[in-house]
Amino acid sequence: MAIFEGEEIFEIDPDRCTECVGHFDEPQCQMVCPVDCIPVDPERTESTAVLQQKYETLTGKSV
Repeated sequence: MAIFEGEEIFEIDPDRCTECVGHFDEPQCQMVCPVDCIPVDPERTESTAVLQQKYETLTGKSV
């Protein structure tokens, strides 16, 4: 799971986050966050193709 409870706040593991590629049409965490506090990290911008590959590696599924 990419989202986990940290010491003070929920955190996202960028190595496990696919921005919901392979699951949904848009990132679900951003849709449900009540305070709009999930910023995009400009140091970790990933293309849809890279996110799709990460999804396939993590799940063992090809779409």
